[in-house]
Amino acid sequence: MDPVSATLLAELAGGAGGALGRQAWAGLTSLVRRPFGQHHGESAQSPTAGTGETELMRLAEEPGDTVRARALRDVLAMRAAADPEFSTDLRQWHEQAKHIRTGDGDVHNTVSGGNQYGHVVQGRDFSGVTFNSPAPPAPPRAPETETPPTPG
Repeated sequence: MDPVSATLLAELAGGAGGALGRQAWAGLTSLVRRPFGQHHGESAQSPTAGTGETELMRLAEEPGDTVRARALRDVLAMRAAADPEFSTDLRQWHEQAKHIRTGDGDVHNTVSGGNQYGHVVQGRDFSGVTFNSPAPPAPPRAPETETPPTPG
């Protein structure tokens, strides 16, 4: 599995991404706090070296600390390598979390190509938006040509 981005972890720990970001962070917290492997019998109650819980808590205390974010990323990768069930669940979490907009990336809007008639909406990450605009006028119909009568 691709490693989870340390930048993504730091941004989610800092509350980026709004409600979805907080949900993603809560999901990761829940995943990390699950017992390590079903056969190891470790307690999910206290942070244990290798589970990622210590690193998760440390990053939550200082979300902007890239060293803490990389430490969490690394321990998640090691745990995923050692625990196939955790690896599967982490991969699913990562697939959802990496699509959350956390402020990364710039927006460059350009309107060009002649005269613009009507509304222009500029921004980023629109979803569930409906615009109720009248349909453009229909092009004029071509003149009908009469067919000459056939002799007969």
